[in-house]
Amino acid sequence: MIDTSEKRPSAYLTFTLHAHLPYVVNHGTWPHGLEWLHEAAAETYLPLLRVIRNLERDGIALKANLNLSPILLEQLAHPIFQAEFPRYLERKIAAAIEDEAYFNQNGGPHLAETARYWQEFFRQTLDHFQTLGGDIIRGFREAAESGSIDIITCGATHGYFPLLGTDESVRAQVEVGVATHERHIGKHPRGIWLPECAYRPAGMWSCPVTPRGSSKPWPPFDRKGVEEALEDAAIDYFFVDTHMVEESVMFTPYELRAGGSVGGAASLAVETGSPHRSLYQLYYVDGPRAHRHPVAIFPRDPRTGLQVWSGDAGYPADGTYLDFHKKRFPGGHRYWQVTGPRIDMAFKTPYYPEKAAALTKTHAEHYVALVVDSLKPGFKGPVPSILTSPFDAELFGHWWFEGPVWLEHVARAMARADIPVALTSCADYLDRFPPAGHLALPEGSWGKNGTDEVWLNPDTRWTWEHIYPAEVAVREAASSEHWKGSPSGERILQQMCRELLLLEASDWQFLITTEAARDYAEARFRGHLASFQAIEKMWKLHCSGATLGTDEETRLKEIESEDSVFADVDPGLWAAR
Repeated sequence: MIDTSEKRPSAYLTFTLHAHLPYVVNHGTWPHGLEWLHEAAAETYLPLLRVIRNLERDGIALKANLNLSPILLEQLAHPIFQAEFPRYLERKIAAAIEDEAYFNQNGGPHLAETARYWQEFFRQTLDHFQTLGGDIIRGFREAAESGSIDIITCGATHGYFPLLGTDESVRAQVEVGVATHERHIGKHPRGIWLPECAYRPAGMWSCPVTPRGSSKPWPPFDRKGVEEALEDAAIDYFFVDTHMVEESVMFTPYELRAGGSVGGAASLAVETGSPHRSLYQLYYVDGPRAHRHPVAIFPRDPRTGLQVWSGDAGYPADGTYLDFHKKRFPGGHRYWQVTGPRIDMAFKTPYYPEKAAALTKTHAEHYVALVVDSLKPGFKGPVPSILTSPFDAELFGHWWFEGPVWLEHVARAMARADIPVALTSCADYLDRFPPAGHLALPEGSWGKNGTDEVWLNPDTRWTWEHIYPAEVAVREAASSEHWKGSPSGERILQQMCRELLLLEASDWQFLITTEAARDYAEARFRGHLASFQAIEKMWKLHCSGATLGTDEETRLKEIESEDSVFADVDPGLWAAR
């Protein structure tokens, strides 16, 4: 156990890392599929664990909030991943050995040295994985037990809450997420990462599409606010994007990562460093219904976030860092640095790992100074301010290879006696400084323009046309008596619930809209839809009193094997209340 006692700071900084991947086990390998999980584990999850342990050895706690999404937990614990990941690492080592031989024979001594760097990196990763007994979750759980991090939860499969068609579906995403977290982490989560930081308040809701099988749109009906599902699950806090609190500040993290710019009022606010006092304090969510368990919000700070998110002007854009895109095949290793903004692949220059690692310390010092400067106007306030810095975890290591080392340098700098700001977790801060005010939030997300448009647009409408009737079908089935006391009925309905959860993943619409892997996302959605519809037919057979035939039994086993997640899922969560 490390010493987590704190100095008396003038303000606080809290990092939140959102680790999530859609369900890819049993659904393809390369270029889309299990390879995504292998890359994230090797380049982000295990390097973050090494950073945490390095800090712990020196008595420093990162105190970050780490979201391990429930569907990611299920995959990291899956026997297929645990068996295939070492083989992936061995392939990466072998490829680096082949690269070294090639470069030695073709006049590339520096590139040969970099190939040896990759050999060592992946050997270290393999040794680390084996030391954990193949259980990456165990490493994070132990880090949480030592006080270095606080692990929080997410929607079960990262469903986009504002667009889900029933309150029961939102509730099930939350409750299955909490149950999965408790099973893997061993304790109840205090916080939640709302998928895509997307929130919808209570009130009348209109279905945005005409569901398949309906002749006209559903009439508007009253919906619960997202915070009510969180209250029911005893969740204490969640995160919101900047514009949800201050409409004058808006930029989309994903657009910045792709090299976009900040414009308008947001540009002025970020560049001049004007203080956003409302962003550095907490609020309880205000809604039309009495709160039995009030839920707090932590707003995202835009000024410091720009430095990490921006692929055009942030730290990862520095020419010294490893380039994300250019790879040498067949092994897929990277040997080139960013070199310059928007430079053609052909003109990328060789990567020097030592120079890049040294630069992370300089950028960490800059970041800490920026945090202190942002918080300085509130140093003498009655309640210490808190700056919330949330990121996709995969930004660190996978996208920005040097990111984990940068994070370690930030933590070390923050631990110095001359720095008036301290690291903290959201739960620790909330316990000491509960919100004094309430805020009524609008609907919004951290997607483009702060709206739902990334997930609902002409290219994705068809997915929602299928999701809505599936949600109603599960609610009706769960509200019936046909599965209670019937092992066969419960088994069929459980798999219906799993397929609905997988259909609801926001990743499919995101990948379609951004065209990052559109064909894969569309195929995955259609595959889960076909599985859902096959099981729905089995459910109707069961309700009629018939037993499954040989073909149905075989198909059910195939689907159960392919989508073996959330083993103890409770269909009762979808029952109408």
